Amino acid sequence: MKLQQPVAAKQLALLALAVLAGHLLVVGQSPVRESPRPHGTRALLTRVLANVQPEAKIQAPPARPRPQGNPTAVRLQDQRPAVLPASLGAEAASPELAVASTERSARAAVAASSPEPVAATPASIDLSSAPPAVAPMAFAIPGSVRLRYGVTGLSRGQLWNLTGQLLWRHDGSQYEAKLEYASPLLPSRSQQSTGSVTAQGLAPLRFSDKSRGEQATHFERERGTLIFSSNAPQLPLPAGAQDRLSVFLQLAAMLAADPSRYPAGTGITVVTVGTRDAEPWLFTVEGDETLILPGGTVPTRKLVRNPRRDYDLRIELWLGIGMDYVPVRIRLTQANGDYVDQQWSSTDRS
Repeated sequence: MKLQQPVAAKQLALLALAVLAGHLLVVGQSPVRESPRPHGTRALLTRVLANVQPEAKIQAPPARPRPQGNPTAVRLQDQRPAVLPASLGAEAASPELAVASTERSARAAVAASSPEPVAATPASIDLSSAPPAVAPMAFAIPGSVRLRYGVTGLSRGQLWNLTGQLLWRHDGSQYEAKLEYASPLLPSRSQQSTGSVTAQGLAPLRFSDKSRGEQATHFERERGTLIFSSNAPQLPLPAGAQDRLSVFLQLAAMLAADPSRYPAGTGITVVTVGTRDAEPWLFTVEGDETLILPGGTVPTRKLVRNPRRDYDLRIELWLGIGMDYVPVRIRLTQANGDYVDQQWSSTDRS
């Protein structure tokens, strides 16, 4: 009996090995299953993004050449009225309202430069009682010219005389205006405005005022900002703003295009920019006058800007009828009575 126990144990071991081998064979042939994910989860997904090239930058157009030649008057049209009735002019030109509206005007400059689309009107709607449409604003830019003036003035009780000239040139796209006073005994003074001719008339880019030194204002139109070389705080650039020289030529272009639109009593408000500030100037059409000037007898239409504060200038402007409404006389009067009076003496178109 003792000799048979090792044989039995050996047999049992072989049997166990056979069972284990069979079990491994079955498991190796079975497919591997993915463990179930907890409820509410998602499998991780991977996306490959294409390399997106940045958009090409728009190159600024090359600088235009300085205006040359002697082009004739250019007629332009805008879709926005800029004329206020005299009864509304004073309210619209108040400094308080101007400060509140300047920022809105800068934001709306791009939108206001293009007319909004008009929806189609159904045929069943009766338009017989609708208010009349506002006529488009038109501009007739004067042709290039050099105007010469005799200038008189009063300063600190002293009368003086000198000569002046206004050089106005444009090529239908860019313009340059320069007003100069000269005298052998007094310091010379000049103002210069350069910019673009647009559907809204003149669009200044730079204005300078030079006597013993020069100060300048830059119209940063892409940023909607006025920048002063005098270190005065920057200001928003209102739509339609002019400088202290271009404003006279802008008014000339408005009246030359449609004189009947500006009868006596009409108020025209233009935001006017100097070398330190910007404020609305209200011009009121006083009517037609015939002036006897050094250059001859000229029929004119007179506009006046009356002072609204103690230190404001009174501006009297006479635009020559039959002369493209260019300024034939400008008189500036200070609160203390000092004045400068320039009167047309001759014209040079060469």
